[in-house]
Order: sequence, then structure tokens, then C-alpha cells
Amino acid sequence: MSGHSKWATIKHKKGAADAKRGQMFTKLIKEISIAARMGGGDPEGNPRLRTAVLKARGANMPKDNIDRAIKKGTGELEGVNYEELTYEAYAPGGVAILIEVLTDNKNRAAADVRNILTRAGGSLATAGSVSRLFKRQGIITLDGEKYTEDQIMEVAIDGGAEDVALSDGIIEVTTAPEDFESVMNALNAKSCETMSAEISMVPEAAVTLSNDATAKAVRLVEKLEDNEDVQNVYSNIDIPDGFETE
Repeated sequence: MSGHSKWATIKHKKGAADAKRGQMFTKLIKEISIAARMGGGDPEGNPRLRTAVLKARGANMPKDNIDRAIKKGTGELEGVNYEELTYEAYAPGGVAILIEVLTDNKNRAAADVRNILTRAGGSLATAGSVSRLFKRQGIITLDGEKYTEDQIMEVAIDGGAEDVALSDGIIEVTTAPEDFESVMNALNAKSCETMSAEISMVPEAAVTLSNDATAKAVRLVEKLEDNEDVQNVYSNIDIPDGFETE
């Protein structure tokens, strides 16, 4: 069973609060806005925007929020210009971390990321040393208490999914990046409500640590995710069965 699915379970449990949901929507709005600014406001002619909108729908973001985010990106509504940055880093124990940033102040973002890493005993890595350890993959999660694995498998595999797996109450659907949209459309056509949907960076191999070291690495990732400029954080840590953060 993939560590990503266990990670999704932890994030789902910790992300149940409205504050976390609001933070997630803020990050999705930024992604939609920059996609619209770079490639135009029509999802049909802008693959990045189309993917961002699918991700927002996967997180059950209201349509009005999506539309406003697109208009901010195209300039129809006043918005903020964001810059994209990617940092490669290591957490204690040799855990590889990719940090994607969308910010209106790259100096602030750089200082914040370095500070979070330093306080947790992590460090920045040389360019390419971490990114080569990951591959792009579509990841869609659904509530395993609402649907059975067989129900989702029938729909997802027909839509082009690579695999469907159930772990700790979370159904995880994996796809090739180019099949992500067709699988999402297949699930939407059957009114399957997703918990999350994104094209993610998935580790080629996972690092296994003790529970204590795992907890430290997870806390570092969560500190990074809580930063307003950090858009996505990916790591290659293997989450042990039954592991829970505080």
C-alpha cells in the first residue's frame, strides 16, 4: 500500500477543521489565478487551468470561487501577481522534500522556507538532487466509508486509472498525468464525491524511519504546508501503518 495513501489519511484527519479547509481553498485560488494569467481564462484552451479547476472541484470548491479566481488571473477582477519557485530540501533522517511556492514576495518566501527547515534540523539541497527522486502522477482520493473499493475501481479503471487501493478508510486512485482528466470526468459522471484530486509528485522509493523520526519529518512538512506562500509539499517518507500525528 502506498505511503501516499497513508499521508492522505493523516492530512484528512488533521484537515477536518474549517481553518484548514479555508487554507486549502486559498492555495487552490492562487493556482487557478496564475494558470489563468499565464494561459488565458478558458480551461478548454489552457491545460494547466483545466487541471487546476479539476483539482478545485475535487476539493469541492464552490463554482463561484473558481470563477472569481479565473477572473482575477485574467485581470477582469483585481488580483495579485504571483511568482513560482521550487525548493529542494532534506529533512532529518535523509527524507527528500520538494517545496512548491506561489508568492507575491519571493524574498519573504525564501526566508520563511529556510527558517522552517533550519528550526526543524532540515537543509536546502542542490538543484536536481531531490526532484530526480519523484515522478508526476495523478492522485484522487475518496472516502472509503462512503464508497466501496469495488465501486470506485469499476468507474476509475474504465476511465483510464492505473490502480485503485483502499488504506485506512481512504480510497486512492492513481493515474498517469495524461489520464488524470479522463478519470476525473468518469468519476464526476457517476457523481462520485472526491476528497482531493491533483497531479502530484510521487516518490520513486520511500524512506522508512523510526516513529519518532517520522513524527519529526511529518511536523516539518506540516509547518511548510501551513506557510501562506507554500503551495505544495512532497516527500518520500514512508508512513508506518497506524501512525498518527498529535
